[in-house]
Formats: sequence, structure tokens, C-alpha cells
Amino acid sequence: MISRGPTVAMQSSTAQYCIMPRFAPLMLILLLAVAEVRAENWPSWRGPDRNGVVPSDELPIRWSESENLAWKVALPGETGSTPIVWGDRIFLTSSKSTDFVLWCIGIDGKLLWERPLAKEIAPAGPKDEAREGVASPSTDGKHVYTLVYSGEVACHDFQGREIWKFNAQERYGKFDILHGVHNSPLLHGDCLYLALLHSNGRWVIALDKATGKEIWKIDRKSDAVNISREAYASPCLWNDGARMILVVTGCDYATGHRLDDGSEIWRLGDLNPKANYNAAMQFISTPVGTREMLLVPTTRGGIVVAVKPGARGLIESGSPFELWRLNRGSPEVPSPLLEGELVYLLRDDGVLQCLDARTGHEVYLHRLAGDRYRASPILAAGRIYLIARGGTTSVVKAGRKFELLGANTLDDNFTTSPAAANGRLYLRGFRSLYAIGDAPKPGH
Repeated sequence: MISRGPTVAMQSSTAQYCIMPRFAPLMLILLLAVAEVRAENWPSWRGPDRNGVVPSDELPIRWSESENLAWKVALPGETGSTPIVWGDRIFLTSSKSTDFVLWCIGIDGKLLWERPLAKEIAPAGPKDEAREGVASPSTDGKHVYTLVYSGEVACHDFQGREIWKFNAQERYGKFDILHGVHNSPLLHGDCLYLALLHSNGRWVIALDKATGKEIWKIDRKSDAVNISREAYASPCLWNDGARMILVVTGCDYATGHRLDDGSEIWRLGDLNPKANYNAAMQFISTPVGTREMLLVPTTRGGIVVAVKPGARGLIESGSPFELWRLNRGSPEVPSPLLEGELVYLLRDDGVLQCLDARTGHEVYLHRLAGDRYRASPILAAGRIYLIARGGTTSVVKAGRKFELLGANTLDDNFTTSPAAANGRLYLRGFRSLYAIGDAPKPGH
């Protein structure tokens, strides 16, 4: 274990408000109500802030097929997308025979409705990880937005009525990507953002969430070659303290874009250095940020960079806009986790690396249960949940010293990131959806 240097506390991304004293009691009530709503919902992949952090709930530490399992529901097919939760409803996409469907399940585990999304078209490549339909849905509490790898982008209301739908391949060109387009759409404000990065086009797109109509589209330039022109990382948002930035990674670069027109603010390079170029580097792991830094992974043990707020223009190795850079250590698939003054990187082989967020120096390195790891970790009440493909979830105490709190196994295969709401953990296996923990409080 290595411990180096002082650390710095990372600030919350929550906006600061200036409130007149006579309005303070009312505002406090409103803020508490908002906090309660946030705690109940998991509206997108990686949660309400898209960073894998559960806002307030404690989650179970121990469970099994016979302990602390509220219910499990058999799924119609193997699919890798994360379920989302809003109030008393769970939404997920799934393959089903030759179709792709959207399911709405109650938090009691009962199927409420099913709607068709597309005819299934199997992507090329291995099929041992439920790769079909890896893009996760998202919701604003009124509508559910989905993308499946055949290109259908759709919006449904909570009763299952289709509001709009189109095929992205028909609108933006045929997908040319080894394992299919699986980048989860990003819902923010009145827009739904898509990143379609493949060998036949590199588009970043903003859609009107009410109609599905295009607001803007940019051609994201790249000099990547071969299958490095393909990317699987999802777009994310970074509030750097001055503004909200749309971040897109893949095709040898990470880029920051303005939300209003998609124009580039900055471009991070030297992620696939020309001196030792890897023509098969397909970015998979997705960035995560705080107001102090944006953590940009690549894939397969590659480069990891911490970008400073205020970045602009072309950022290369050694740039003053870099907080630090590691030449190796990026996870292959799992996205990083930022917790306070620490960074957690989960490698494909189950090695958990903890870094000092200010310096990038290693704090510890520990191997979890031997297996393959594809799901991104989540954090709840100081506990980190890390799911292995073979069904074992390690619960680790957050902090500068590795401490295993529990290791729990279910008889299934898991490549999907977990969801959490109302004190429950929802785990999607190849065969079943599992609800871990007690029933939600009455009235929820």
C-alpha cells in the first residue's frame, strides 16, 4: 500500500443559493422536499447526478438468494442496460425473442406494462456479456427515453403511450461499429443528448425531448484510424463551477461542448499517443467530475487524466489545464468513482485502485474476488458496491484504507451497473432483476 502527500476535500456540485432570512423556513422545507425526491429516484445510468453516488440512502451490506432478497423477477432476455427508478416504477429495456422491449415494473416486482421498441438486430462480436441494448434509459419523471442498438430512439409516457420515435441510422447514417452503438442518451433540461461515434460518422446531437426533433448536430472531428474511430463511452455533464459542459470521449480525444450549440470549448489529446499508437483503442469507461476536476479514463489499462476547471482550447500532455496524468491504469469498462478526496478505479480483473484526487498518487491497490468486472461501482453512505460478472458483490468501506464489509453472491451473471432507490439496491442479472433490501416506506 502506498500513501503519499496531503489531500484536498472535493466540494459538492450542488449550487449555492443566497436566501433572504424571512424566506429561509419555506426554502428549507422546499430543499428538504427536493432531497427526499432525489433519494427516492434513480433516473438515469449512474443515478441522479450521473456519478454513481446515492444521495442519502443506506443500502444493505449482506444478502443472498435466501437473505434480504425482497424479490426477483425473471427477465425476457439477456440485456446489459441499467434499470432506472422513479417513485413506484422501475423501467428497463430488454431483448425478447426477436424484439426489443421496454418494461415497466412496480417496486413490488409486478410487471405493469410492456411496449415494443424495435426488431432485434444482433451486433457483430462476442455475445457473452449481454451486449445487446447496453444503452440505459433515462426519465424526467413524466417520460422515459430509450435508445437500442438498431437505432430506434423513443419517448414513452409512464402509461406506456409512445410520444415520439425515430431511427437514428435513417436520420444520421448507418452505424459502423464492432459491437453496436450503446452510448446511453443523456437527459438534461429540455434536451436529450446523443453521442454517435463510429467509423461511419462522429455525431454529437441535441434533441428536443418533447418532440425528438433535432436542435443541433456537430461533426466531432478526429484523426483516429481503424477501430479507434469507434467509441462506447456515454456522454456526461461536468459542472466546473462556472458552467455546465457536455463531455464526450472517444476516437482518441475527450471534448467539452457548449450546451446551447454543441461548439467545442476544449479538446483533450495525447490519450492515444502517436508514438505508440493503438489502432484498436475504443474508449468505453465514462468520465466523472466535480467542481474541482474532471476525471477522464480511456480503456484497457490506458491513460487517465484529471482536467482542471476553466479548461479551453487544445489540452496536451503537460498542459497547465491538467491537474495530473497517469500513463496507465484506466479501467476497461467500469467508470471511475469520485468520493471526497479519493478516486476509485476498478480494473477488468477486479483490482481496485484508490488514488489521491489532488495528486493522482496511489493510496492502495487491492484485488477483489477473482472474476471479470464490467459494471460501474456506486457509493452509498460511505460504502462502495462493486459487482463481479459471476454474481459476487463486494461492499468496501470508502476511505484511505481498504476494508471489506461484505461479499454477497447471487446465482446469475452481471455486467450491468446497479441502481439504488429508497434504501433498496436493484441488480440486473442475465436472467433476473433482483430487489435487495426492505420494502419502501408506506406512501412511496
